[in-house]
Amino acid sequence: MPRLFPVVLALVVVTSLPAQTPANATHQARSAPPTRDPLTAGYVAATDLPDGQLPFANADGNFILGPTHTVSPDATANPGVPHGTVADFTMTSAESKMYPGIAREPNTFGTPDPSDPSKLIVTTSHPAPWTRKVTVYVPAEYKPGTVAPFIVGADGPDGLLFTTLDNLIAAKKVPAMIAISIQNGGGDAQGSERGLEYDTMSGKYAEWVESEVLPRAEAQFHVKLSKDPEARATMGGSSGGSCALIMAWYHPEWYHRVLTYSGTYVNQQWPHNDATPGGAWEFHRTLIPKSPPKPIRIWMEVGDRDLFNPNAMRDDMHDWVQANENMARVLAAKGYHYQFVFAKNAGHTDRAVKQQTLAEALEYVWQGYSAPTR
Repeated sequence: MPRLFPVVLALVVVTSLPAQTPANATHQARSAPPTRDPLTAGYVAATDLPDGQLPFANADGNFILGPTHTVSPDATANPGVPHGTVADFTMTSAESKMYPGIAREPNTFGTPDPSDPSKLIVTTSHPAPWTRKVTVYVPAEYKPGTVAPFIVGADGPDGLLFTTLDNLIAAKKVPAMIAISIQNGGGDAQGSERGLEYDTMSGKYAEWVESEVLPRAEAQFHVKLSKDPEARATMGGSSGGSCALIMAWYHPEWYHRVLTYSGTYVNQQWPHNDATPGGAWEFHRTLIPKSPPKPIRIWMEVGDRDLFNPNAMRDDMHDWVQANENMARVLAAKGYHYQFVFAKNAGHTDRAVKQQTLAEALEYVWQGYSAPTR
């Protein structure tokens, strides 16, 4: 896949899952999000790459791709390279000390607080059990007994990730890492288990992964996972993307590398928290601008048809493209290493864009990593 090295400021875009419409409202089909122009006044400056080209994997900054999204050779299974093993185990809420489980009643939605449109009132969420699979990829190159770098992914299993790792590891473009791909806890957005886990602005989800998921993966598959934050990455799309950054932001002693598609850097946290009243919107409004830089390296993508206010809240914190533009701006201002991709002809967590870019994104995220010498 040809690549072009660009020199510019950075542009970030992240998206989320749809929030809710008022309770008992007629459920009408939403109109398609508008197509945004990456050269819009007020958006960050970005290098507009020739169609079909990708930025170099060591290039910081903002880039515009498309409109054609050709599948990368590294995203296609290659019989000529060693293939990792993929297996899973099951977790239940009955075993969890941190997430006993909730669910929102089907076909019910939240109601904006009439005194504060940034708050969503959800009365139909209640305790409910969950069961989920955790899928673990172990590369063929893993040497039993050694400590391995790894990547944790949301909304698993992610077969495209496993295939891409086969090819990149064989070509020595990324380290021989283990991938832990975790299913969500069910539902979506406010009042759901998935929304509670992914959209809450705290370290809780990372703590759950650390205490309940990673030990199971190590024991079940006889692997050793690195404790070095330079050897640990997170990734996800939509709310899973904001979750990936939330994990690293609140626990930088655990994670330094983040990869997001259509990250949800919007106001979708529930229940409301006065410390972060805008949910993940606070990343670019207050948290990043007002905090010393953290040792986080991030790759981000957003589509020109990404989500735009697809809910009843009119709080000016539900434009996914604007949220990611804001992210790029504040990351650049604070001197972070990041690469932002604005994809033309692309929707929310667009599959074709992921097939085109995931290999390059992984290479970017793992720049600077060197395995410890033994």
